[in-house]
Amino acid sequence: MKKRSMIVAALCSMCLALSNPIPALADASKVVTLGADLTDEQKNTMMKYFKADASQVQIITVNNQDERNYLGKYISSAQIGTRTLSCAYVKPTQSGGIKVRTANLNYVTCNMLANALSTAGVSNCEAVAACPYEVSGTGALTGVMMAYETASGKQLDSTKKDLATKEVVVTGDVAQQVGGDNATNIINQAKLQIIGDNVQNADEIYNIVNNIAIQNNVSLSSDELNTITALLQEIVQQNYDIQEMKQTLESIQKNLDKTMNNDSSSDDSSSDDSSSDGEEDLVDEDSSDGEDITEDVDSDVLDGAKESYTEDASVAEDTGMNDVLEPDDGSEDDGMGIPEATEDGTQDNYEEITETPEGTDSTDTSTDESDSSSDDGTGIPEATGDETYETDASTEDTLNTDSLDDASKAQFDQAEQFCEGEYNGDIAVLNTVMPNAVQPTVTLDTDTASKLTKKVLEAYLKVLKDGGATYTASETDSYVSSQLNMVNNDMKKIFSIETEPATDDILAAQSAEDRQTLYNDTMKFFEQLYGESTDTSAQQESTDETSYDEESYDEESYNEEY
Repeated sequence: MKKRSMIVAALCSMCLALSNPIPALADASKVVTLGADLTDEQKNTMMKYFKADASQVQIITVNNQDERNYLGKYISSAQIGTRTLSCAYVKPTQSGGIKVRTANLNYVTCNMLANALSTAGVSNCEAVAACPYEVSGTGALTGVMMAYETASGKQLDSTKKDLATKEVVVTGDVAQQVGGDNATNIINQAKLQIIGDNVQNADEIYNIVNNIAIQNNVSLSSDELNTITALLQEIVQQNYDIQEMKQTLESIQKNLDKTMNNDSSSDDSSSDDSSSDGEEDLVDEDSSDGEDITEDVDSDVLDGAKESYTEDASVAEDTGMNDVLEPDDGSEDDGMGIPEATEDGTQDNYEEITETPEGTDSTDTSTDESDSSSDDGTGIPEATGDETYETDASTEDTLNTDSLDDASKAQFDQAEQFCEGEYNGDIAVLNTVMPNAVQPTVTLDTDTASKLTKKVLEAYLKVLKDGGATYTASETDSYVSSQLNMVNNDMKKIFSIETEPATDDILAAQSAEDRQTLYNDTMKFFEQLYGESTDTSAQQESTDETSYDEESYDEESYNEEY
C-alpha cells in the first residue's frame, strides 16, 4: 500500500510544472521547485543538497492543489495526501537524453521518472527529485515537470502530459505484483518496440507485452496485460519520434539490466561495456554549462538517504533503494494498489526533533509545565505576520498538540493560520493556507474573533485526537473522511447553522447570513485540507464569490530566503 502512494507522488511533481505560466527566470536553464509544506530549514537543506545558488536559479513552489490537479482523475484525494514535500532541480539540455537522480523517495525511482518524462515529450534534461526525509515521491513528478516547463519556456502537449501521469499510475499498479524494476522494464521495452515499429493494433501490442514479460520471467495477469496494452495503445497514437526517445529509453534499459542482474559482477564486466558505450552516448554536449546537476549533489546533507540514478545502477544498491522495490504483499492494499497517502504520498520513518515528554497523558492538557507559544512542536514556521488574537493560559492548555502525530500537528497548524486570517480579516495570513483568497466579507471584533478561533480550534483538536475512530458513518454523510464529517458536524453547531444561537453564544449578534458565510468559508478550508468537496457546501446560502479559487496556481519565489 505504501509503495503505490509513492508513485502517486512522483506523478504530481512531474505534471505540475507543465501547465503553469512561465515566470521570469534568474537563469533560463535551471529551476528549483520546493514543496509548499516544508519548513524554512528543510528548504535550506534541499538547496544545499542540490548545491543550488538562489541567485543563479529560479525557485518556485509546488503545493498540494497542484498535485491534485494532475492526479485527481486517477486516484483519490486520500491517496494523494494533504501536504507537498518533494522538491526538484531541473536543467534542460541540448543532448544526452533524460538523466534523473532521486533521493529519499522510497518508491518512485529514477527510471520510472525518466520513462514518464519521455512520454510527456521531454527529450533531454537533467533532473534531481528529492525530499529532506523519506517519502513516497508523490510530489516529485509534479515538481520535475513544473520545473522543466518553466526552465525551458516550452509548454508540453497536454495529452502527452496526461499519458505520462497515467503511465506512472499503471506502472505502480503493476509494480505491486511484480516489483518496481520489473514493471518499469516491461513498459520501457514495450515502448521501444511499439513506438519504433508504430504498432497500433491492440492485439499485437498485447502479444508484444506478454512476450516481453515471459522473456523476463514475469507473470502478468490478464487484467494487467490489458491495462498496459490500453496505455501503450494511447501512447503510440501520439506519433512520438522514436529517435528522440531512443537515447533515454535505451539508457533506462541499460540501468534496469544492471540493477536486475544484481551486479557486483557487472561492475567488473558489463560496467566496462556500458560505461564505454553508455557514457559516450549519454554525455551532455550542452557546452553552455559543463555542470551536470545529477552528479553535483551533496549527499552528506541527506545522511542515509535512499537514492537511485539513471547513470549508475549501483547507487540504488549501495544506498538500499533496491530493498524497497520488491513486490508488495498487498496486506494493506485498498483494492486499487494505492495506499492512503500522508504527506506527499506515504511518509516513512520521519521523526520530528520535538518529542512528547514521557509520562504525558494525551488527554490531560491542564498540567503543562512550559509555555509552548514560541514553538508548537511541528517544526513548521508560524504563520506570516504577528498573531493578533489573544491567547491566555487556558487557551494554551486546551490547544496543546503534544499528543498529536506529525501529520495531525501540521493540519492543526494550518487550521490555526486559517482562523487567524479568516476571523481577524488578515488576508496575508489567510493566503498562506488559502492561495488567492479574497478579503473576508464578515467583520468580527477582536474579542469575538479570538473566542471563535479558540472554539473552532478546540473542536478540531478533539477531532484530530480522536482520528475519526469514534465516528459512525451515515448515509447522509457529506464527505468520505470520518474526520471531515466530524468537523462538519461541529462547525454546524458552532455557527448555529441548523438552530438559532443561544443568547449568550459568541455569534449571537451575527446575522444568519453572516454565520452561514463564516461556516461556508471555514468548511471550504477544511475541504481543501482533506482534499474533498461537496455540492452541498457549494449550494449553501452564502455567496460563492467569497470563496477561494483553489485551482489557481500561486507561484512564489523563495529567492530572498536563501
